[in-house]
Amino acid sequence: MRIWKPKLSLLLLWFVFWSCQSTKNTLVNNEIPPQELAAADLLEESNKKQDLIRGLENKISAYQETRRRDFDLLHTALDLSFDYEKELVHGQAELSLKPYFFPQNELVLDAKDFEVHNVWMMGKKEEEALNFSYNGRQLTLYLPTTLTRKDTIKVKIKYTAHPNENAGGGSKAITDTKGLYFINARGEEKNKPTQIWTQGETEHNSKWFPTIDSPNERVTQELRLTVDAKYRTLSNGLLKSSKANGDGTRTDHWVMDLPHAPYLAAVIVGDFVEVKDSWEGMQVNYYVEKEFESGAKKVFGNTPEMIGFFSEILGVKYPWQRYDQVVVRDFVSGAMENTTISVFMEELNLNEREAIDSEWDGIIAHELFHQWFGNLVTNESWANLTLNEAFANYSEYLWYEYKNGKDDADMHHVSEMEQYLDESKEKQVDLIRFYHENGEDMFDSHSYAKGGRILHMLRRHLGDDAFFASLNHYLTKHAFKAVEVHDLRLAFEEVTGMDLNWFFNQWFLASGHPILEYEVDYSQPENLLLTVAQRQDLSNTPLYRIPFKVSWYHEGKRFEKELVLDKAWQQFAVDNGAPVTELYVDEAAEILAEKVSYRGKQHFINQYRTSVLGLARYEALDSLASMFAEDKDVAELMGKGLEDGFWAIRELAIMKISLHPEWLLFIDNLEEKLFEIAENDPKNTVRLGAIELLALIDGEKYSPSFLRWMNHPSYYVAGAALGAYLETEENINREEVAARFMEEKNIRMVVALANYFIAEEIPGKGGWFHEKLDQIRGQALYYYLGYYGDYFAKLPGEGSELAIANLLKLAGSHRANYVRIAAFMGLFAFVEEAGVLDSARQIWLKEEDEMAKRYMEFFLSSYLDEN
Repeated sequence: MRIWKPKLSLLLLWFVFWSCQSTKNTLVNNEIPPQELAAADLLEESNKKQDLIRGLENKISAYQETRRRDFDLLHTALDLSFDYEKELVHGQAELSLKPYFFPQNELVLDAKDFEVHNVWMMGKKEEEALNFSYNGRQLTLYLPTTLTRKDTIKVKIKYTAHPNENAGGGSKAITDTKGLYFINARGEEKNKPTQIWTQGETEHNSKWFPTIDSPNERVTQELRLTVDAKYRTLSNGLLKSSKANGDGTRTDHWVMDLPHAPYLAAVIVGDFVEVKDSWEGMQVNYYVEKEFESGAKKVFGNTPEMIGFFSEILGVKYPWQRYDQVVVRDFVSGAMENTTISVFMEELNLNEREAIDSEWDGIIAHELFHQWFGNLVTNESWANLTLNEAFANYSEYLWYEYKNGKDDADMHHVSEMEQYLDESKEKQVDLIRFYHENGEDMFDSHSYAKGGRILHMLRRHLGDDAFFASLNHYLTKHAFKAVEVHDLRLAFEEVTGMDLNWFFNQWFLASGHPILEYEVDYSQPENLLLTVAQRQDLSNTPLYRIPFKVSWYHEGKRFEKELVLDKAWQQFAVDNGAPVTELYVDEAAEILAEKVSYRGKQHFINQYRTSVLGLARYEALDSLASMFAEDKDVAELMGKGLEDGFWAIRELAIMKISLHPEWLLFIDNLEEKLFEIAENDPKNTVRLGAIELLALIDGEKYSPSFLRWMNHPSYYVAGAALGAYLETEENINREEVAARFMEEKNIRMVVALANYFIAEEIPGKGGWFHEKLDQIRGQALYYYLGYYGDYFAKLPGEGSELAIANLLKLAGSHRANYVRIAAFMGLFAFVEEAGVLDSARQIWLKEEDEMAKRYMEFFLSSYLDEN
């Protein structure tokens, strides 16, 4: 029998006509003249409904469901060796599995870009070859019989993995998808070691071993790695044995006997030194290149204290066998939290002197906290990524608060908030979102920075006892399991006895953020009236329920009251008792919101003078400098900022004074204060600013001090002093002084020299500029490239042809998008040279990274518009 189905458009027309007829009859019954719908109206209505249906259908098809578990992967055993010449992985995998619930007669494994040689099922006595099919992405094994959840099988796969095939793509956070990376595999690049490392998030470990590559899977593992005997291997868990093979190779056997998600498996191979450390008898080691051995203990030295701190506040002891950290070359992200061993980008390769000013505690805390949030308890799908990343992001605040104090942590908090708000100008999406093209889309400032700020609000609303007790319950209940956002909410509700649906619905399951407009009526100083309006677009953003705090000061004491905003427009009577002239709304900036209000000069002056919160004092000085820079009393207050106990305010005051030289007349004892800061401030970034400002005021007067400070252990201080001395034209021995530091590799010293050579157009330095290009790496290279291009543009006879070739190579092929952008910009200093513009255009056309392409297009368009 064949059933006829009318076309959708005819059904819709019939429905519309029937509806209109019903309406017509109703209108007649109510003595309202009937209105005839024109055919065009019918068609328009039909089209609207078809568009609605298509939209709903597209949404259904775009839904990224949590991966169905047909099999439970129990254990993975890998035997791996590496072909450096061809950049291949030769592997044999033995996987133990069982059907998850329903009977199965096929096993589908993720295995991307493999040559699959043989597949067997392993029996008690013999191996049975299996039929299989392979499409380049997944390997389907046809089982000889239907298995039930009571059956456990073991399959063996012999294969060769090609990680370089079909690579690229990635996201803002993870810039490539090879899964396993050969670094300088054939030793062709000077000044770069040969390494292998892996990066499995999101689902890239299946580029080098067959698995069920999903975050809701849990598996134990063991890896046998056969490598050249000169190299060290690192992996998850513990090194059980290391065996010399008699042919110049060695096989290391690593065992991970606690289950974790497949994306957290890791392999690192290279010439690393081991810097030993420990926490409560557990291994906590750091692995770096030999050159950076002395700096590693300083860079990573707070790790044992971090482990103890996080274990204590969570009430869950660090859950794994060990915790090591390794720094590699050309990493495709900032860092990765593989279970028991985090991998970091090369910017953390610092020598002993550079490590004095190491500012990497944030990223170190972030990766460590993942060992609980992400590794012990894992998001079940990438739609729930913020359950990993929001906690890791917030761990940075927790660590800074504990180690450096609340003021330091609050500055970091606001910086993260601004990062999210900046991204929100381009997109606003749900924090938990099942509608995305692939998991890489989830790695954004929503999942990280916004998620961290939401946790901060929840902590401030519930209080520390309830917040950390709930985290303890969440971790304990879901240890070694995968979770979704409702598990987190229920954990908080089970501990606190509170309904928190309202909080999770508006923050985790909806888009956007509140825009709060407020004003304070001071006409009755003993009973202030606060009016708050929510101004966000309510068509796509919630009307929020927001607990928030107001605060005021009286006779040197701080008072605080919590209020709840739950209307679009709302007034609050603040019964403060004593007369108050300044009410501070969300003084600690705890609410994730844009806030709009008019606060005059005197408000900010009082805020700076009275607030006990460094963040509020910082906001006050910054606002005064921006809005009332012409006022003498603002200049005088900026002078007070130089003596503030919070380093960020001293730094801000110096920066603002340098931008307003007219203030120099109104700040008492300015030079004495700056000199004292340059000489003795405990924060080297503040000393740096003071030295630069002294150079602007009277470089010749302070040159003897510059000579002394340029030998300071801190490169922040030394680089600023060297730059200040070389910029002071009255110093007749500048070239002699510069020559003393020509061998320095630190970017701050190099930039000071480069700026001097360029400003004075000193010939004969082309070789030095090329040499530094080979020595400088990572983010420092981004800063250096502008100076590099400028020198050869001013003095082309010093080697501009080589400079152009180097810039073209970097712009076209460097692994970091920000370096490619900087090199591309540098090319425009030579754009009049034959072929440079065409080459730049070709680089732009081939660029695949969205951000880099956008910047390149801007520079190309700007040049073409001007010419």
